Amino acid sequence: MNRNCLMAALALVFMVVSQVFAQGPATQTRPQAPAAQTSTTVPVSKLAVIYSEAFQDPKTGIARFVVLVNRLNGEFQKVQDDLTQTAQRIKQLQDEITKLQQGTAAVPPAQIQAKLDQLDQMKKDYQRKGEDAQAQYQKRRNELFTPLQDDVGKALDAYAKARGISLIIDGSQVPILYAAESVDITKAFISEYNSKNPATASATTPR
Repeated sequence: MNRNCLMAALALVFMVVSQVFAQGPATQTRPQAPAAQTSTTVPVSKLAVIYSEAFQDPKTGIARFVVLVNRLNGEFQKVQDDLTQTAQRIKQLQDEITKLQQGTAAVPPAQIQAKLDQLDQMKKDYQRKGEDAQAQYQKRRNELFTPLQDDVGKALDAYAKARGISLIIDGSQVPILYAAESVDITKAFISEYNSKNPATASATTPR
C-alpha cells in the first residue's frame, strides 16, 4: 500500500511539473516582489525501537511477567498432571489392544471391541478436558496479565515523554530491516521498570 501511495504521489508531481514546463515562456510577466517569508517551526522528532517479546524473558525480562507466569502455571499444574496421566493411560490401553490383536492366542472379538470402545471414550474425555482446560487457562491468563500490560504501557508512555521520544516502534510486531543499537530502548526500559516496580510488589489480581 505504501509503495502504491508513493507511486501515485510521484505521478502527481510529474503531472504538475509537466504542465508548468508545457506553458513555456509565451507570456512574460513582471516578476513580483518576493512575499514576506513566514518562519515555520519544524517539529523535532525522536524515534526509538523496542522489542516487547523481551518483556517475558525469564532471565532478562520484566520481573512481574515472570512472577505471573509462574503463578499461572502453578494454578493449572494439577490440571496438567491429570491430562498427562490420562494420556499415559490411553497409550497403555492402545498398546494392550495392539498386543491382543497381533497376539497368537485367540481372543474373543467382543473383548477386543470392549477395549476399543473404552479407548474411544477415554480419547473423547481427554479431548474435552483438554479443551476446557485451555479455555480456562486463557481466561485466567487474561485476568492476570491485562492489568500488568496496561501498567507497562503507561510506564512506556511516561518513559518516552521524559526523554522526548516522539515515536516508538515495536520490533516484535513490525518487521524492521535495520535498527541501530542507539535507538533500541528495550534493555533500558526493562531495567527502569524493574527498578520502579519490583516483582515482590506485584498487585494481587482477583480470581
